[in-house]
Amino acid sequence: MREFETSNRNIATFVVSVYVLGFAFGPLLAAPLSEIYGRAIVFNIANVLFLIMTVATALSQNMPMLIVFRFLMGFTGSTPVTNGSGTISDIFPVQERGKAMAVWAMGPLLGPCIGPLAGGYMVEAIGWRWVFWLIAILTGFIAALCYFAAPETYAPTLLRAKAAKLKKETGNQDLYSILDKDGLTPKQRLSNASIRPMRMLFTHLPVFILSLYVAIVYGVLYLMFSTFTFVFAQQYGFGTGTIGLAYLPTGIGMLLGTMTFGVMTDVVIKKKIEQNGKTVPEDRLPIWMTLPSGLLIVGALFWYGWAADQNVHWIVPMIGVALFCFGLMGIMMCLQTYLVDAYITYAASAVAAMTVLRSLAGAMLPLAGLSMYDDLGLGWGNSILAFLALALVPVPVIFFLYGPKIRAKSPNNLG
Repeated sequence: MREFETSNRNIATFVVSVYVLGFAFGPLLAAPLSEIYGRAIVFNIANVLFLIMTVATALSQNMPMLIVFRFLMGFTGSTPVTNGSGTISDIFPVQERGKAMAVWAMGPLLGPCIGPLAGGYMVEAIGWRWVFWLIAILTGFIAALCYFAAPETYAPTLLRAKAAKLKKETGNQDLYSILDKDGLTPKQRLSNASIRPMRMLFTHLPVFILSLYVAIVYGVLYLMFSTFTFVFAQQYGFGTGTIGLAYLPTGIGMLLGTMTFGVMTDVVIKKKIEQNGKTVPEDRLPIWMTLPSGLLIVGALFWYGWAADQNVHWIVPMIGVALFCFGLMGIMMCLQTYLVDAYITYAASAVAAMTVLRSLAGAMLPLAGLSMYDDLGLGWGNSILAFLALALVPVPVIFFLYGPKIRAKSPNNLG
């Protein structure tokens, strides 16, 4: 901010939020393309584009350039967040999907926690541009690893490749994948796929309601992040390097929550299979997991807000942050895995729809929330958010009890 001679607090917040805003638009392209051309090619192209945008960000000469390329970093970097869940649905059976989702979720969820911790010291030592150069170096390594080591996993793409190979080997041009018997042209498939995430968001009630719940609590998380600078730097005297330590409780809460709820949902699924020989998506939403998680989010918001408002020792609001993130993972793991189980073939599009709403909230709420804190303070500001979270607590319970009936009312044709 000093280098570009900008002191506006809203612009400083937007520089952070604009990356998340890119996550709201990238999935609309990445998810449909992966359901037409396969996961691997979309991952590989996105990795290269993300590398290019990161280098451009490191070379930014002014604030508009920095904002544009930060947005494009988010746009291209959203592909693993969106398509990763689809890849998991391709590979793992239902009783192992929770743990796999937990491991996968660590990247996008722990990144915003570990990044500021490492970045704070890097900026202090060698400047902000080297943060992006390091990201570019790591991206180059991962892109090469992904290209050479990650195979295609999407069943329709594998079947089409097998059919094409048999056509070539046998000369029989009548061979085709059974999944292509709809008679659609590639152009028609692309057209259908490109609108699928948004169509699911607005015509499938489970996708819309659960995405809205996740979007609100995720937006509150980023709104909480936006308070860290003036809470821990100005109020508690943390320096440029040590301010990153404020994100450590976030990482601890998320890590414990992700692993706990990922394992627990799989245990529930295995027991259901042993008892009934089958399972339904609603088994991912047991009341004894989602209800305490939702209430923990509510309590943690009161805890953090009033502890910071009353200037209690810095460890107290940090504990509130950790509890919030633990509860958040309980909600996110259950709801996201529920959508993956409910929409196996189109899991990437379902998660893309959730990511769009979640990222819009994550980008926009911090911008609106700063003025709220100015007017109400940290105590009452976070109390309002807590009451909003309280109103959402029954949502997973309703889907646990009535999910099959709600899903039955959704349109069936997603092809």
